[in-house]
Amino acid sequence: RPRSHTVTTTSSSFTANLSASSSTLAYDREFLRTVPGLLMVTEIVLGLLVWTLIAGTEYFLYPAFGWVMFVAVFYWVLTVFFLIIYMTMTYTRIPQVPWTMVGLCFNGSAFVLYLIAAIVDASSVTKDLDNHNYNSWAASSFFAFMVTSCYAGNTYFSFISWRSRTLQ
Repeated sequence: RPRSHTVTTTSSSFTANLSASSSTLAYDREFLRTVPGLLMVTEIVLGLLVWTLIAGTEYFLYPAFGWVMFVAVFYWVLTVFFLIIYMTMTYTRIPQVPWTMVGLCFNGSAFVLYLIAAIVDASSVTKDLDNHNYNSWAASSFFAFMVTSCYAGNTYFSFISWRSRTLQ
């Protein structure tokens, strides 16, 4: 004899709101016209130059350049990730995250670690190590300091944004 099964499903208001709000993907064109947006794109381009200039050499023979590679690739990937978050306005869909604090911590840590990496990079560039990699390492050092200045600028703008939120 056939059995009858009844299945009852429920949905929470959180999932209903999430599915309704994520049906269309927003795109913020104006973000790239702001100073933080321009700095972020510059960080991506210059950071790419830093790690590709080092990756094209025998950097693995020198631990100092391994550190620079780690910092450059790590923050390059995270910067691309945050650019996508800001361009798609994903931060508006996740209001539980304190985005101004996250941005301040991200940019501040990127500034400090990139500054250390740029100093390590510059102090490790000598003609004594490897003559045919000298130009790549010197150029990566220059671009590392450029990226550091971009992260310093974004740290400043993140601080201003965070400060205006905490004073409200």
